[in-house]
Amino acid sequence: MLKNTVCLVTGGASGLGRATVEHFLRAGSKVILADLPSSGGAELAKSLASDNVAFAPIDVTSEQDVSRALEQAVARFGRLDVAVNCAGIAFPMRTYDYRQGKAHSLGLFERALLVNTVGTFNVARLAAGVMGRNEPDAGGQRGVIVNTASVLAFDGQAGFAAYAASKAAIVGMTLPMARDLSRVGIRVVTVAPGLFETQMTRELPERAVRVMVGTIPFPRRQGQPEEFGKLVEAIVANPMLNGEVIRLDAAARFNM
Repeated sequence: MLKNTVCLVTGGASGLGRATVEHFLRAGSKVILADLPSSGGAELAKSLASDNVAFAPIDVTSEQDVSRALEQAVARFGRLDVAVNCAGIAFPMRTYDYRQGKAHSLGLFERALLVNTVGTFNVARLAAGVMGRNEPDAGGQRGVIVNTASVLAFDGQAGFAAYAASKAAIVGMTLPMARDLSRVGIRVVTVAPGLFETQMTRELPERAVRVMVGTIPFPRRQGQPEEFGKLVEAIVANPMLNGEVIRLDAAARFNM
């Protein structure tokens, strides 16, 4: 289903984004691997040794950077069919630290919203414009946008108010965005992953990760990034999936 599909993947140099890039390439897609210039994305694209992948250095909060990456997709591969938003940041910080007598940094709260929420919307809105130029397929579809939220949008953890807020906003924009773009045949779906083996998770305290894994019903383990890529493929393949948020979390409901 992904063969010859042209995809843009943000945050494509690591974690869920990298797994999605590699999964799409194996399925025969053409991929623009988009990430920060410092991400190692250029080296990754080169190591993948395929004419079907190219690196685009972008900051997802920059209209100019994102527009350039989209133009690169069209110039190199002729069109854009799928945009997958995986770029994001996370950091622990409590609303108020009573030991240090300090409130949560407002600048860091704003940064989380800027990268995670505004960055996602920036890519989606500009990608929609490019997809709208496609000829519709037999079912009337012109493109698919897949955004990445988090289960913390629903089960926010102590110390992650900024991250949870930024991901909850992505959940909130899913249905209205899908309705906005339905008139031209562009679908929008959000995935809310649970605990996955990524660099972001590796930066959490080891004990906290063990406790969280212990509360997962089945399978009682962290998710593998490739499992995220498989779900994205299923979303692209199924035209009835639209305006929906899918939890990919092994029935986990965290309470910490």
